[in-house]
Amino acid sequence: MLWAGLYYAFPALLPAWEADLGWSRDEISGAFTASLVVMAFMAPRAGRIIDRGRSGSMFFAAIVAGAALLVLLGLVRELWQFWAVWIAIGVVNACILYEACFAIITVTLGARARAGITIVTLVAGFAGTVCFPTYYALTEAIGWRGAVFVYAGVTAFLSLPLAIWGLRLLERHRAPPAETPPAQGNEARAMLTQPVFWGIGLAFGSVGLTHGMLISHIRPILDEAGLAMTTAVLVASLFGPMQVLGRVILVAIGGRLSTVGTATIAFAGMGIGLVALICSGIAPLLAVAFVAPYGAAWGAMSIVRPVLTADLLGRAGFGAISGMVAVPFTLGSALGPLLAAWIWEAAGSYMLVLDLAVGLVGLGWLLLLFARRQAVRAKGA
Repeated sequence: MLWAGLYYAFPALLPAWEADLGWSRDEISGAFTASLVVMAFMAPRAGRIIDRGRSGSMFFAAIVAGAALLVLLGLVRELWQFWAVWIAIGVVNACILYEACFAIITVTLGARARAGITIVTLVAGFAGTVCFPTYYALTEAIGWRGAVFVYAGVTAFLSLPLAIWGLRLLERHRAPPAETPPAQGNEARAMLTQPVFWGIGLAFGSVGLTHGMLISHIRPILDEAGLAMTTAVLVASLFGPMQVLGRVILVAIGGRLSTVGTATIAFAGMGIGLVALICSGIAPLLAVAFVAPYGAAWGAMSIVRPVLTADLLGRAGFGAISGMVAVPFTLGSALGPLLAAWIWEAAGSYMLVLDLAVGLVGLGWLLLLFARRQAVRAKGA
C-alpha cells in the first residue's frame, strides 16, 4: 500500500496531471526526479537510524507524514506546491520503502534475511497491480484529487497498523546481535574506496536509471506503441503479478544458483523485455509480451540487490552500507523520469529512450561481473 500510494501514484496519475494542471511533462517529471534525489541522499541517514535500533519510531513517523503529504498533494494548485510535496515525499520514502525495509530485515534477521526480504517483496509486488487500475477507476469516478485522498486514508488507517504489526513480528525472530555488529562511521566511509562498492553501486544505478525512465513514462510509451487506453492500463497493471512471478521463481530455485548467477538472469530478462517493447512499433501486441520477462526480472532484482550487497560487502553496519549502495540506484531512478521526458521532447518519440535502456542494462551486467571479480580478489588477498 505504501508503494502504491507514495511511489506508483506518479506514473499512474501522470496523464491526469498533464491534462488537468496544464504543466509540461518535464515540469511534472522534474518533481518526481527531485523526490528521488532527496530519497537517495536520505537513504544513508535512514540506514544509520536503523543501525542504532530506532527503526520502529522512524517507520511510524514516516507513515504518518506520508498520509499527510498525500492530503497536501490532493490540494496543490501551483507547480511549486507540487514540487514541494514530492520533495517531502522523498524524505518519507527513504524511511519506509524497500531500502529501509531490507536494511531493517537484514539488521534484525542477519543470515536469515533472504527469506524475510522475499516475503516482503512478494507482497509488495502487487503494488502496481493495485495502484494502476484503482487510480484509474478512482480518477474516472471522483477525479485525481479524490483518488489521492483515498490513498491518504489507506496509508493512515491500513498501512500504519500493518507496519506496526510487522515490526513487532520481526522483533520476535531477531538474530543474536553478534551477527550484525554496527559499523563505525569511518568503516562505512571506507566503502567508498572499495572497487566492489562502486561496481555494485553503478551496476544497480544503471538498472535504476533504466527502470526510472520506463516506469514513470509507461503509460505514454504504451500509448505510442498503439495500445488502447484500457489495454495500456492492463499492461501497466501486470507489472505487479509479473514481479511476484519472478520472486516465486527465485524462491523455487532456492540455493541452486549463486546470487550473481540469479542477477545475470535478471539482467537478461530485462533486456529481452525491452527488445520486445522496441519491436512493438511493428506489432503492438509485443508491448504486452514485454511485461512478462521484464516484470519478472525486476521482481527478482529487488531480492537480489540487498542479498548481493550483503554477500559481497558483508552485514556489519548493513543499514548504513545499504543506504550508501542505494544512492546511485536511487539517483538513477531519479534521473530516469526527467531524462526520458527530455529525450521524448527532443526526439518526438520514446524509441531513443528504449534504445538507451537496453544499453544501460548491458552496462549494468558488466559492472556486476566487475564487482564479483573484485570481491573474489579481495577475499584472496
